[in-house]
Amino acid sequence: MPRKILKKYMPDPHWVRNHPQLRWLGEHIRNPGLWHLSHRSVSLAFLVGIFFAFMPMPFQMVPAAMLAVLIGCNLPLSVGLVWISNPITMPALLYFSYRVGQVILGAGNLSQPMVWNLDSLYDNFQQIWRPLILGSLVCGITFGMTGFIAVRIFWTIHVRRTWIKRGRERLKREQLQKEQSKTSRD
Repeated sequence: MPRKILKKYMPDPHWVRNHPQLRWLGEHIRNPGLWHLSHRSVSLAFLVGIFFAFMPMPFQMVPAAMLAVLIGCNLPLSVGLVWISNPITMPALLYFSYRVGQVILGAGNLSQPMVWNLDSLYDNFQQIWRPLILGSLVCGITFGMTGFIAVRIFWTIHVRRTWIKRGRERLKREQLQKEQSKTSRD
């Protein structure tokens, strides 16, 4: 089931491999592991995508795609998960990361409250860059690992349930065949 759900939203690998603007990637884009949906590739894609979603940088999809190609995890899922941080959620994620960084560094509340607008952002950059970067790294690793583990657990539970269901169906078929063969002999 996880494969069926994910395949429904994935782009066609043949289209992406043959796209004229992606030819510069050469054989890297042709790696079948980048398009494979297994527990390994999907869980690593969650780790990569969520990690880069927390990074305070422009074009987060580019390093997410490069790391996905490097480690061989699912490329479309890695790039798609970066969009957790979109223009609507980005301010909340950055502020949360900043506050986590403040707590870790023990900075606490600053003596003067900062004014959060574009004009003062540059002036306040000296105060916020350390907690922001540290908080982003910690949050990216923490939430990325949480996503990685959650996918592994969900996938394992789903596979076990499927095996149990198949086993029950097989036992029912065998019992039905035994009953049919028994009644045909009589």
